[in-house]
Amino acid sequence: MLKLNFHPTGRHFLQIPGPSPVPDRILRAISLPTIDHRGPEFGALGLKVLQGMKDIFKTKHPVVIYPASGTGAWEAALTNTLSPGDHILMFETGQFASLWNKLATRLGLKTEILSWQGTDEHLPNAPGWRRGVQADLIHARLLQDKNHEIKAVCVVHNETSTGVTSNIAAVRKAMDDAKHPALLMVDTISGLASADFQHDAWGIDVSISGSQKGLMLPPGISFNAVSPRAIEASKTAKLPRAFWAWDEIIEMNKDGYWPYTSSTNLLYGLSEAQDMLAEEGMDKVFARHQRWAAGVRAAVTAWALPIQCADPTVYSPILTGVITPVGVDADAIRKLIQQRFDLSLGTGLGKLKGRMFRIGHLGDSNDLTLLATLAGVEMGLKLAGVKLAGSGVNAGMDYFAKNV
Repeated sequence: MLKLNFHPTGRHFLQIPGPSPVPDRILRAISLPTIDHRGPEFGALGLKVLQGMKDIFKTKHPVVIYPASGTGAWEAALTNTLSPGDHILMFETGQFASLWNKLATRLGLKTEILSWQGTDEHLPNAPGWRRGVQADLIHARLLQDKNHEIKAVCVVHNETSTGVTSNIAAVRKAMDDAKHPALLMVDTISGLASADFQHDAWGIDVSISGSQKGLMLPPGISFNAVSPRAIEASKTAKLPRAFWAWDEIIEMNKDGYWPYTSSTNLLYGLSEAQDMLAEEGMDKVFARHQRWAAGVRAAVTAWALPIQCADPTVYSPILTGVITPVGVDADAIRKLIQQRFDLSLGTGLGKLKGRMFRIGHLGDSNDLTLLATLAGVEMGLKLAGVKLAGSGVNAGMDYFAKNV
């Protein structure tokens, strides 16, 4: 019988931008005995995690929790608020914005795509995949929509495929300045609990997220944070939904329960993750992610390789994309690094396939984790024959030593 050994000695370095490494403390919580999802203990757990998610989203309004991936939460956001044939405006910042558009099209919605206007010497086939949402383009398009046919604006907060974190408050301002009633929907699947996110203050109607990034859980839970406007829209929306329907879930959530069998053990893990984040304090969580990102970017700069995000004002604190030289297959480098050093890096997705790799620096990491990651990347690049201008490892060490 063929035996596969995917677990060599030592810990695997999971440095993709999600799923992120799961802390032992959360793994222990998930291992607790499964309980009755209709019993009093579960009700108390349900109320705790629901309130905890409100705190993390920074909202006073309902947060709906699904036993699903982020893709399910995308679908839930659209089906609860829109009707067949509705016109929605989406901004393409990378692969996940593109996939959300594909899902919307399959639901029978009319999608319109805006993208960054310009050229790029490093990625001429995907110039918009190096920059964030341009709020001025959204503003201009909404001004043209005199009859308010556009029912929703959909943007990605942290684009996991590119390492760009867009300014959501600017998008809200653009919509308000245009005096347009469209709903604002924001994917913060990779941004939540790693980068500052303010559902209420930024005027978001539906926020979408998942468990496997900044919350440090395995995949399997997703979220919709919903505004009163979104709930009102759901009362007249005509897209079919049953499992995703907010009304039944929000009603049963009042007592800490769900209208279906919940992912009990993952909710134990979610409760533990919320405790860990609260103990540290969210401001400190955001600060360490920014610090880690700056240290990794210092390394990439020392190598003299282009950072995927071309606009320093929207650098992601969650991941850094690295563009490889023309003719150098980024996936071949990733494979070499994984086989030699048991280190997993994120692949280039969609239009970026083979042209870049992604270094995740989120969740359960520390300075030494990231320095070891940089060492593995640097050795892999050298083994692949890529000429480097200097040592990224030394640059990373210098940055972390000087910026405590």
